[in-house]
Amino acid sequence: MIDYLEYNTEREQMIIPEYGRHIQKMINYATSRETKEERNKVARAIIDVMGNLQPHLRDVPDFQHKLWDQLFIMSDFKLDADSPYEKPSKEVLEARPGKLPYPQKRPKYRFYGNNIKTMIDVARTWEDGEMKEALTWTIANHMKKCFLTWNKDTVEDAVIFNHLFELSDGELNLKGSVEDLSATSSLLRSKKRQGHGGKKPKKGRGRKRY
Repeated sequence: MIDYLEYNTEREQMIIPEYGRHIQKMINYATSRETKEERNKVARAIIDVMGNLQPHLRDVPDFQHKLWDQLFIMSDFKLDADSPYEKPSKEVLEARPGKLPYPQKRPKYRFYGNNIKTMIDVARTWEDGEMKEALTWTIANHMKKCFLTWNKDTVEDAVIFNHLFELSDGELNLKGSVEDLSATSSLLRSKKRQGHGGKKPKKGRGRKRY
């Protein structure tokens, strides 16, 4: 009896394993039939069985189309049978998708990130006024916070103003402003709070409650 044991490693590879080996054998049988009439009859029977495996979708027209496509795919496109839908193409199925372009952005000051440059570009499109000025200061404060994230030392406001002026091509100018950015200690405390998920640590953690 051991001589007749059949292992999966010795069997042919299943194209869509989700349907199991019995469905695959039925499709192979349908492909081997000599007359088209017989192939059509067996193919329709196989479609019914495949639909019974997912009865909640059996009567959906689009799902029927999917079943017929899978039938031809599992036959390795060798089944010559009539389908109520257009037969899938092996060339289209095996065609490799086009290469997606990967954004190649290499900002001069990488510690600010690409989002800062996007915010600056948006601010440049706004009309001069209180809203644009408020957005400019918000961007500058965020730049200072990003700077401190990667450079653990303090940073002068003049450095941030110069970087903002440069990245905006001179359109956002805070040089010579008498107003200061947020204090370094305030930004560092904000960063530490974010490290805890914005929640204060619970008191008594680790102590027994009895």
